Amino acid sequence: MKHSIPIIQLKNVTLRIPILSPESRNLKRRILRSTTGGIFLKSRQKLEVVALKCLNLSFTRGEKVALIGHNGSGKTSFLRLISGIYKPSEGDLDLRVNVYPMLQKSFLTSPELSGLEAVKAHYLFLNRKLQGFEDYLEEIIDFSGLGTYIAMPLKSYSDGMTARLMFSLLTSCAHDCLALDEGLGTGDASFFNKAQKRMESFVHSAGSLFLASHSEELLMKFCTRGLVFNHGQVVYDGKLEDALNYYGEDFDK
Repeated sequence: MKHSIPIIQLKNVTLRIPILSPESRNLKRRILRSTTGGIFLKSRQKLEVVALKCLNLSFTRGEKVALIGHNGSGKTSFLRLISGIYKPSEGDLDLRVNVYPMLQKSFLTSPELSGLEAVKAHYLFLNRKLQGFEDYLEEIIDFSGLGTYIAMPLKSYSDGMTARLMFSLLTSCAHDCLALDEGLGTGDASFFNKAQKRMESFVHSAGSLFLASHSEELLMKFCTRGLVFNHGQVVYDGKLEDALNYYGEDFDK
């Protein structure tokens, strides 16, 4: 019966993102439309976007959930919400598990600092102490293939080197629950096969998974339940195959 107890529950959850500056509103609208499909509300005091609206959802331990929808439909906002990056504007969000967000595409440290310092910052973020760091660092250097470049400033890294180090850090530990955005790159072609194997092991090691992707093949590989998003609302929730059919045949993309 323990598995039937929700680890994540949303009751009438709405997420509004305020736009505080009065300048360049047209530009802000274009930027926000590229990241969320929410509805804009404006008054004399402020402009805000309703990124998620009236969500009532429940998830139990071990579920593998696919997030389906067009760009800007609310998938990434949902991942950020359950990861604790955003807080609900209305409603109740009950989290009984630590959701690890594999979303960020930049380091916690300044680009002026070295790769070594980025690894140390990430390790401290996860463990709150440096005990065991030397072994962790050796594993990261080996998997990323950076070698002595680990001591160089991040700003001197190529895009491929940056992606390899970031991917190595984000997939370095097992987690109870993952919030994963497919858009995270894995670097150059020589790194791709090794990264694919690591990603499969990483995802399968998670107790629960929330995966946002446009790839049906990827979703079918890892997920069994599907949520279809449209303008910040979940318009379908059910078995993955049924959700994909709904999105492909009946949903106006």
